[in-house]
Amino acid sequence: MPWTMNDYPSSMKNLPDITKKKAIDIANSMLDEGYEEGRAIPIAIEQAKEWRDNASKKEVEEYEDSGNPTKRSEEGKRYDNNPERLEEGEHVLSHEDGWAVSSSNAKKPSDVFDNKEDAIKRGREIANNKGTSLTIHKENGDVQEKQDYTNES
Repeated sequence: MPWTMNDYPSSMKNLPDITKKKAIDIANSMLDEGYEEGRAIPIAIEQAKEWRDNASKKEVEEYEDSGNPTKRSEEGKRYDNNPERLEEGEHVLSHEDGWAVSSSNAKKPSDVFDNKEDAIKRGREIANNKGTSLTIHKENGDVQEKQDYTNES
């Protein structure tokens, strides 16, 4: 069930509003990608807190002004009960705007960074949270390194 600022998991009730909004957005996106609620909620809260700790004042203000999360219709789901998406590894690839983090079969990257180190850091976080792998590519597309997070706890 997609959440809003008026209807969200009780575990988010004590978060500051801007962090709660971000956690709701992240959790809703994870649900769209096939995550189960019980897995999406703690990951979303953790990532929202991390975002808030690292976001600039300008980023927070822009996000605050972007409106509240709203309920989405079923047509808004990007994936229709697609649990295999959870098993896809992450990749760090060269991108026209820097370095991209993308799931194995994704059409668009989940994030794009100016530098490779930031992309690797984010790719590790996602792969570790999903319990999958991270493949780091060289600028020419060749595989530079693979990291396995399937046995992490």
